[in-house]
Amino acid sequence: MKALIIEDELPSARRLERILKDFDVEILSVLTSVKSSINWFQNNKQPDIIFLDIQLSDGLCFDIFKQIDITSKIIFTTAFSNYSLKAFDYNSISYLLKPINRLKLSNAIEKVKEIHQKDIDLEKFKKLVSNFKIDNFKESFTVKVGKKIKIIEIDRISFFYSLENATYLKTSNLNYIINYSLSSLENILNPEKFFRVNRTFIVHINAIKDIIAYSNSRLKLILNSYNESEIIVSRERVKDFKNWID
Repeated sequence: MKALIIEDELPSARRLERILKDFDVEILSVLTSVKSSINWFQNNKQPDIIFLDIQLSDGLCFDIFKQIDITSKIIFTTAFSNYSLKAFDYNSISYLLKPINRLKLSNAIEKVKEIHQKDIDLEKFKKLVSNFKIDNFKESFTVKVGKKIKIIEIDRISFFYSLENATYLKTSNLNYIINYSLSSLENILNPEKFFRVNRTFIVHINAIKDIIAYSNSRLKLILNSYNESEIIVSRERVKDFKNWID
């Protein structure tokens, strides 16, 4: 059986890849974005099965279906528990919550082997996609530390920041690189807890120690356990920031 993994959290993708080897599944490629996936499908024969994360680094995976007529069987993989996947009358076999359980993965693969290909009502699917909305927010991130994969719960994260074309999450004492842009993070983080204060930082409300008036009607944030650089709320975001903390 030939498979494709579309997953923007590389530690999760590598773990899934290792587990699938035990089931005699050949991994053709590991892709991380909508754009790279569309390019791959335009230049390759479709696999037997796709393991498909819902939230990718540059958008929702359903954007792929708007440009590519997917005929492979699909297993959705997600860290979100409240996606209404059962509403999709499509080729999906099931969906697996991350971190993926080996037994549930085995059951899903066996189901793939048993079912027959269904006719695809692409227009109906596109309509469902266009009405699709996220109904839950990300509760954890997986990060790679050496040869290990760690799960960082959302309330342990003080802030996210970008530096030299990379994105990091910061806990009280450690930094971890993640495979998301700040723009994509804005779509999957709970807006009651996180706020993007400028082009570089998204902060957790519990990480804010003090708020100080700054030049040009801006605000300066003092965060718990962080003093490496100034964090300034940009002037165009000050009003929304004040409403957020109120």
